[in-house]
Amino acid sequence: QVQLVESGGGLVQAGGSLRLSCAASGRTFSNYAMGWFRQAPGKEREFVAAISWSGSNTYYADSVKGRFTISRDNAKNTVYLQMNSLKPEDTAVYYCASRKPNYYNYYDPRNYDYWGQGTQVTVSS
Repeated sequence: QVQLVESGGGLVQAGGSLRLSCAASGRTFSNYAMGWFRQAPGKEREFVAAISWSGSNTYYADSVKGRFTISRDNAKNTVYLQMNSLKPEDTAVYYCASRKPNYYNYYDPRNYDYWGQGTQVTVSS
């Protein structure tokens, strides 16, 4: 049984930082690309960032490029999202997800088969 457990969310003022973590278990973590998505109230789930299985390739939504950094530690089965210069519009529930094997589009949530329960990030103005 694959499990993804996010942590690190919270309330922060605009301009502040948070670091999200996602601990994985249940399959060989280093074999799979990972992604972060977010969903704000009344909006669809949207892509935030993704990282290849080795960590050598990363991908970002334009809205977070230059502010967020995705990374992974395969020895710890964990993927991270460092979020700096946070804005009120970053407020959402953040989800990590594991991409399906042989699906090469990082941006489409339908290409991910396992999801965490989500962690709330709230940025106050």
